[in-house]
Amino acid sequence: MTAARVLVIDDEAPIRRFLRVALEAEGYGVIEAATAREGLAAAARETPGLVVLDLGLPDADGLSVLRDLRGWSQVPVLILSVRADEAGKVEALDAGAQDYVVKPFGVKEFLARVRGLLRDRATETFPSTVRIGPLAIDATDHSATLDNRPLHLTRREFDMLWMLASHRGRLVTQEMILKAIWGPAHVEDSQYLRVYIRQLRQKLGDDATNPRFIATEPGIGYRFLDTQEG
Repeated sequence: MTAARVLVIDDEAPIRRFLRVALEAEGYGVIEAATAREGLAAAARETPGLVVLDLGLPDADGLSVLRDLRGWSQVPVLILSVRADEAGKVEALDAGAQDYVVKPFGVKEFLARVRGLLRDRATETFPSTVRIGPLAIDATDHSATLDNRPLHLTRREFDMLWMLASHRGRLVTQEMILKAIWGPAHVEDSQYLRVYIRQLRQKLGDDATNPRFIATEPGIGYRFLDTQEG
């Protein structure tokens, strides 16, 4: 069985190093992010099995990251925080976190919480590949092929394609995409989205007026069609 990958979102480099050493010693893969923007993008791109999230991030409150993440993913989230008050814990759990660890914490306790969350979700892990008709997307090496020919995508184009295709058949709002790929400060920058969607459609050979892959929900977002024959 492939070891689970854990996304650590924390702005403190020493904490990230400490967690990387502890997690890798247990056989887990580790992805690091130092900001809310980096963390949301990594969650969309890497499809981790677990997110470890610090509440005190430099560009956004960790709770807002959690709420954004819950808009399109049910990946387990373990909160790390110096906030030990009961109200703060309840707020994080109500926002969708599965567990809460107060800093400073012991490595044995932390790893026990990680094992528990991954064990609980062992049968619900997200796939690392998506195949829809002639389109195949692999999140592990950030590659995609169409009719068995490689698609040459930029990092953001791939992130957007993966986010849409891995939620195929479901509406993904403009705000969800902008927050995940450009960061919370860019939720009003819908022009970015239109440009990248147009580029992505060109590379997919898709027609906006008669789409076979990406359908537009005017003024709301996009839906990756789930009508392809596999």
